[in-house]
Amino acid sequence: MTQSSQSLFAADAYLPEGWRRNVLLEWDADGTLSAVTPDQVEALPGVPQAAGPLMPGMPNLHSHAFQRAMAGLTEYRANATDNFWSWRELMYRFAARMTPEGLASVAQWLYIEMLKAGYTSVCEFHYVHHAQDGQRYANQAELAQRVVDAASASGIGITMLPVLYQYSGFGARAPRDDQRRFINTPESLLDLLGTLRAARPEHAALRYGVAPHSLRAVSEASLRALLGGIDASAPVHIHIAEQTAEVDTCIETEGARPVQWLLDRFDVDRRWCLVHATHVDANETLALAKSGAVAGLCLTTEANLGDGIFPAHDYLDAHGRIGVGSDSHIGVDWRAELRLLEYGQRLTRRQRNVLASAQATHVADRLYAAALDGGAHASGRAVGALQPGHRADWLVLDAAHSSIAEHAREAWLSGVVFCEHGDTPIRDVYAGGVKVVDDRRHRDEEGAYARYRAALAELLA
Repeated sequence: MTQSSQSLFAADAYLPEGWRRNVLLEWDADGTLSAVTPDQVEALPGVPQAAGPLMPGMPNLHSHAFQRAMAGLTEYRANATDNFWSWRELMYRFAARMTPEGLASVAQWLYIEMLKAGYTSVCEFHYVHHAQDGQRYANQAELAQRVVDAASASGIGITMLPVLYQYSGFGARAPRDDQRRFINTPESLLDLLGTLRAARPEHAALRYGVAPHSLRAVSEASLRALLGGIDASAPVHIHIAEQTAEVDTCIETEGARPVQWLLDRFDVDRRWCLVHATHVDANETLALAKSGAVAGLCLTTEANLGDGIFPAHDYLDAHGRIGVGSDSHIGVDWRAELRLLEYGQRLTRRQRNVLASAQATHVADRLYAAALDGGAHASGRAVGALQPGHRADWLVLDAAHSSIAEHAREAWLSGVVFCEHGDTPIRDVYAGGVKVVDDRRHRDEEGAYARYRAALAELLA
């Protein structure tokens, strides 16, 4: 070990090949793992020992930070046909009230909640760009910069994805007045991204990409202009096929289903994340899997909004990539996302352990590994694995927790994902080699929560 490196010994750790014993982890001053060595005879003198088994931290591939402040406030029937579109009206009203200071406080508290739940990276799909009257701030990247700074303050790694939102619907319909805080052209969005990158340059815990909001909010020409202005390796995220009405309108106006339209016209590959992709037919399912893109699944939000159920069984059997996100943050727990992914398939098929495979007979093991891999690809960062060259992000389990105590190691992940008994089994959380959660408490929990409550009180006044 060099003088600037740090190390930790774990009696058990989940490596890419599975659970291993007596693992020594070493990382550098930048928070990158330099060595991961299993089967050590014993802990080395002077090397601290983890309080329980280690697992890689989960990447959260889809977040709208400001929506955390409205969680639980839309759970009533707004009209006779309450659905995603009526929920969106309420969300727009909420977005109209958000201030830069309020957004910073909400985002920092949300990111602390993510860390406590075991998310160690987040992809922020950020589309509230302008002042409340729709005019640009003096610093055009004001709000995005506040979110990046909130992530830094919390300790979570972030992929910031400024969103291009240009139209209100298919056919390049003019934007609505209540969308005024979102609207940009490809050129102005790229200019905003340039301002943001200059103020907050990329580093190991920060990556930039772009997010065309959806096919209804961009045109083919504006999407090409956006992609032409970014690095060829930058992550690209897009909402797609979340609602049946969206699919129907795309067929009517564009002559194809949304996922098929995108795959036919653009080089969709592993740097793309298609968020939701809920309503895909059999051909789209196979084509999306073959592309290498990640299907970004946000099960708690999709269930909350009544979106529908993704064909996960067929997609995973076709070797498609998935990752999970908390999206609107009605729930902030990757375990709930994986649990609901499997339970949706069980309810549809009236079977158990639907998403297991011949290679991974434990559902939790298959879904956890898949979400780590897909989330890492969506992040565009070296995360999601305890191996050299990757970010030193991991979770420490409480081995005495009732969900896993006395269980064999091969059943630990099943207990973590499927059992819902008392407090979280995640005891400590490290991000970039720094312990940001210690015994289920974040290092800045009290102050951040006080600021969040003050921001929420102002929003709801």
